[in-house]
Amino acid sequence: MGIFDRDLWSEVFSTLSKNLLRTFLTTLGVIFAILILILLLGATNGMSNGFNKIFAGTATNSMFMWTQSTSMPYKGFERGREIDFTLEDVELIKRQVSEVDIISPRIQLGDFGETSTVYREGRSSGSGVYGDYPSIDLVSKKRIVEGRFINQNDIEAAKKVCVIGVDAYKLLFDKGENAIGKSIQINGIYFSVVGIFKKNDNINFEGENAVFVPFTTFQKAFNSGNKIGWMAILVDPDKQVATAEKKIKTLLKQKYNIHPDDVRAIGSFDFSEIFKGISAFTFVLQGFSFFVGIFTLLAGVIAVSNILLITVKERTNEIGVRRALGATPKIIKRQIILESIVLTSFAGLVGFVISVAVLHFLDYKFGGSDEFPFVNPTVSIPQILFSFILMIGLSMLIGLIPANRAVKIKPIEALREE
Repeated sequence: MGIFDRDLWSEVFSTLSKNLLRTFLTTLGVIFAILILILLLGATNGMSNGFNKIFAGTATNSMFMWTQSTSMPYKGFERGREIDFTLEDVELIKRQVSEVDIISPRIQLGDFGETSTVYREGRSSGSGVYGDYPSIDLVSKKRIVEGRFINQNDIEAAKKVCVIGVDAYKLLFDKGENAIGKSIQINGIYFSVVGIFKKNDNINFEGENAVFVPFTTFQKAFNSGNKIGWMAILVDPDKQVATAEKKIKTLLKQKYNIHPDDVRAIGSFDFSEIFKGISAFTFVLQGFSFFVGIFTLLAGVIAVSNILLITVKERTNEIGVRRALGATPKIIKRQIILESIVLTSFAGLVGFVISVAVLHFLDYKFGGSDEFPFVNPTVSIPQILFSFILMIGLSMLIGLIPANRAVKIKPIEALREE
């Protein structure tokens, strides 16, 4: 009698259907185990997708560097000395630090975080005004809703053009008014609007009340010379950001006579460290989800084994009759194991359907929220396959306990039982 024998399966389903209430209660442990496992994995994946959404459009192999005042005296210079980066530093880094892929220098009107008054026809906005190169868009991608972003031609010709954020547009223009080609005034100088941007669903450094002008135009219009405020640096994906950061700081400290141990003079922010930290967090969370889910599943399958032990005890007479009629221990053992697999598989499918419905509801409820990183909490096919293979494997192993108990029943003793 093979595994696909109709009589075998009829006996299995007949046995399981004799006491439907007990069969149902037996499956609850496995249902909840699969429910917990899939929900934990789905929620973890949802968080991971949420973080990826936040980082989308922002280069994770990037860092930012700016100047501060020195904290240590060095080579006759007193502490508290102010340092200013220049465009020459950008070229120096490009030549000396091979790990660097792209450098995008930036300058801003006022100090970091300050805003400037931008005018248009009696209306004003307190906006951050930045002088940028087109390469800044490679570090923090902007979503252009109208027009375009700054391009290389703007840089080379030092055009008096600008790109404004949607908040700046709302403050300076009437709703629905076409801003492209219109002029705004910054410090008495007119700039023509060539684009309007909206932030992506990612990390945003300037907000939407910002104005971008070509770096070269900024230099001439506001007499900033070769000074730069800070640098956005993209590192080769195959290289370590921390290595590039250390080399750049060493190089610039030597140039500006800064003490090698002065940690305050040059500020920096390694964006890759945040991304690595979050990736490690979600990886550990996934591992923890598997750990909890597997042990919960094991507990559920053990419950199935215990119930099967009880049914074997109840079916002692039946098993004795079958043994007396020629049923081999292999046939008896196979039926008990199949009962374990059928119970566990059915419960697993029910738990999976319920968990998918719950994850879908959670995605509907929280998936579009900007306050919490939670997007598309689905479970991958490999995770599903692994979970079901593990579940079937455990049910087979646990099913061996009642199966071995069944084959130990001696036909003569079994037939004597009432």
